[in-house]
Amino acid sequence: MSLAGVKVGFAVTSSHCTLEPVFKEIKDLVDGGVEVYPIISPGVDKTNTRFGEAIEWKQKLVQMTGNKIINSIVSAEPIGPQGFIDVIVIAPCTGNTIAKLANGITDTAVTMAAKAQIRNQKPVVISISTNDALGLNARNIGTLLNSKYVYFVPFTQDNPINKPNSVVSHTDQIIPTIRKALEGEQIQPLLTSREEQ
Repeated sequence: MSLAGVKVGFAVTSSHCTLEPVFKEIKDLVDGGVEVYPIISPGVDKTNTRFGEAIEWKQKLVQMTGNKIINSIVSAEPIGPQGFIDVIVIAPCTGNTIAKLANGITDTAVTMAAKAQIRNQKPVVISISTNDALGLNARNIGTLLNSKYVYFVPFTQDNPINKPNSVVSHTDQIIPTIRKALEGEQIQPLLTSREEQ
């Protein structure tokens, strides 16, 4: 299934160590003829880290997509009534954002965009990256796994010895997951071993 012409809201949250591979997927989507609307969390909007300055990440997003960044609840709200996005991807999706989505909290552009998309009965794809996926956030992930219109990018423990609760998605599976989600299916296998990374 070609994604050319598909409109993707691509929401980026602040797992800064995984931004580089996620941005590669955004570029691949754009190169494949996808219209990408960038959405960012406050952490991406304002936080400078050893992985890069906030302004640099934002400039890259605008340059790659050719679209203005959605960075507020007000700018994300029209996604609902206008219904112009086919699928929303949240990548990387932090544990903080997972918890908010699972508990109906709408306090950022990302959570507003996801809420608006689900209101329209359209898919939301989650590419998780969090150190507490198998800790307190496990129940929130379980809630979302059982929610309509929510689909997960396959994931694995990234460091089971030193960070036993940490899980990260396979970013190279974002595009295949989008294809399946647009067909109303969860890509499988969802849980993978480290050898399958």
